[in-house]
Formats: sequence, C-alpha cells, structure tokens
Amino acid sequence: MRLGARSDNEFLGSLGKKSEKISEFFQKNIERITNPVNVKVMLGDTTITEQATFSPQEIREFFSKILDRLPDWHSEGVSTTNDEDLRRIFVKLERRIGNYVLLWHLSLQYHALLYYKPDNKVQVIQKELAEIMDKTIDKEKELAQLTNDLIKERLASLGYKEPDEQRLFEILFNDDKLREEITTEVDRQTDFDFKAKDQRKKELFKELDNLLVETYQTTSVLIDDNRLVAGEEGCVSTFDLDFMKKKTKEAIFDPKKISDDTKQKISDALDQVMDVLS
Repeated sequence: MRLGARSDNEFLGSLGKKSEKISEFFQKNIERITNPVNVKVMLGDTTITEQATFSPQEIREFFSKILDRLPDWHSEGVSTTNDEDLRRIFVKLERRIGNYVLLWHLSLQYHALLYYKPDNKVQVIQKELAEIMDKTIDKEKELAQLTNDLIKERLASLGYKEPDEQRLFEILFNDDKLREEITTEVDRQTDFDFKAKDQRKKELFKELDNLLVETYQTTSVLIDDNRLVAGEEGCVSTFDLDFMKKKTKEAIFDPKKISDDTKQKISDALDQVMDVLS
C-alpha cells in the first residue's frame, strides 16, 4: 500500500502526511547537493564554454549517510544504473515491524553529457586525424585506379579482352596466383602504409577518449515511478506498507487489524527517518 494515497483510514492518513513531510526534507537535501556549479569544457569544434554540473558522488555519500543512521532498516546499499547518458542513483530500504514491512525507495535520476577537457591537445589530435583521413581517402582512390589498371594490363596479357564485372570477378576469384601477383605489384607501387595509418587513427581516437569529461544535469523536482521509468530527471521518495503473509508481501490488507503497538512502531520509524533528513 503506497503511503500518501487517498485513504479514509485515520492511521494511514497520518502516515501519508509523514511520508509527504519526509519527501519535502529529502527534496531540500537533493536541491542543496545538486546546486549546479559552472565548469569550463570544450566542444567538438574546440570552442571553450561553461557548463553547469553537480557531483553524483555527493549524492552517493548522502545516501550512504542515511543508511548509516538507519541501522534498523535493511538495504542492499547504494545502487546505480547507467543507460547510455541516463543515470540513476538509488537506495531501497525496508524495515520489518511485526507482520508488516515498511519500504522506502529514494532515488535521483539525471543525465550525463560528454565534453572535452579544455586542452589544446584536442585541437592537435583532431588536426592530425583529419590529415590522416584526407590522405587515406586520396590514396584509396589512387590505389583503386592503380589496381584497375594493373588488372586490365595483366588480363590483356593473358588474352582477356575487356571482360565484364561478373567475368572479371570469376577470373580473380578462381585464380589465386593472379590475385596474389596483382596484390604484390600494387603494394610495390604504393608508398602509403594503410595498416600503420589505421593503427595511428586508433591511437589518436584513444587519446581523444582520454580527454573526455562528463558533466551532469538533473532537477530536484519530485517525480513518481512512472516518470522515473519514462526517463525524466528528478528525485523519488516513496513509502509502501505491506502485510507479510507466509513470507509473501501483500499490498492490500485491512489497516483496522493493525495493533496499536505496531501502529506506534510504524509511526516511530517514520519519525526516525524525518530526524535523519532534517
């Protein structure tokens, strides 16, 4: 049973109000921690600009502190999900009170944006990459023309006269020796080392990757589970109260059957959470 949902039961109504208060405290903490700071970054065209960001590590530390201050609550710890640029940091806690389980889910969802560090190396690397790619394209065109000319010359010497593409393919496919001879001759007549250039491109791209930096954006707006799943930025704080029946959680139960002692303990558990967040 989601706390805060409409209910005519007085006890559930009081729990709902406490849940809303906890959400307010949680939201204020998230707003404080994610207050953006501007950092200098470089765009793909080497333009240097400022980008607002926050520290996800501080969110993880905040969640860890909550766990440390709620030893009576069970949790698997702080978890994260990475779906390309969409990230989430969350904690799920639960506390068994009599035949009931109080569950608390708190989460922050945000986006990661990639930029380059404001470093002159980016421009130097991009320039070398552009030169390699331009030269490679030019050499590939020269190589294609050279290969065609050699094939025609060799086939003419063997008595073939202007074979069509299908026939040309069949000849080269079936004659390994002829194919090897043409390849050797092409290699002899070109001084462009394609393999070395390709290896250098890989090295340069790796250097560029090492110059990438992530910035992060989010909002402290409270969102529900549906908006969370839809990929919206924001934070989540929800409580559910379930009834345990033969080790199975049931979300639907009669709140009138909860004993006064259990009600007090459930209420106290929420008060404890409020103390931690406030």
